[in-house]
Amino acid sequence: MKITNFFLLALGAALCLDAQTPPTKIGVVDLQSVIIKTKDGEKPAAELKTKFAPKQAELEKKQQNIAALQTQLRNGQNTMSEENKQKLIREIDRLTANLKRDSEDANADLEQEQQHVMAELVPKIINVLNKYATENNFALVLDLSSQQTPVLFASNTVELTRALIEAYDKSSAASSSLLQPATPAVTPKK
Repeated sequence: MKITNFFLLALGAALCLDAQTPPTKIGVVDLQSVIIKTKDGEKPAAELKTKFAPKQAELEKKQQNIAALQTQLRNGQNTMSEENKQKLIREIDRLTANLKRDSEDANADLEQEQQHVMAELVPKIINVLNKYATENNFALVLDLSSQQTPVLFASNTVELTRALIEAYDKSSAASSSLLQPATPAVTPKK
């Protein structure tokens, strides 16, 4: 009898505690999309694309030249002298090595520029995310864009990317309007 009463008392206490605890909400966000799609992120992303487009075109042209030389080597395999084949192979190898080095350099430059943009935006976005998660009772928010966060499934109902972009843009617009100097009222001359 005492065990049954104790069990019922413990169950009642657990139900009371459970009724007072708000439900635990978990959300997911694609932080890279937030960075790129906010108003503050769209401009630097477009600038990076414009800045690196000529280098991308140059690398693509070099790749096409290498492909043309490889085609020339394949087509002339039976008719070319051994010396000319070796010369062409060395030229292809040299151009391929240069392309690889140029591609690595361009990627390193692009990553450095992206890191600079992210270093500026991420703290601001995290502040907005913290505020949004607190106000909306989220206990945990995971970043879908991070390879260290293996999210295998997430319902659309817990996806916060769009909401975070809107919250950030609203916050950014409010803070930028506070920073603009007030324009003096113009009084008509009599």
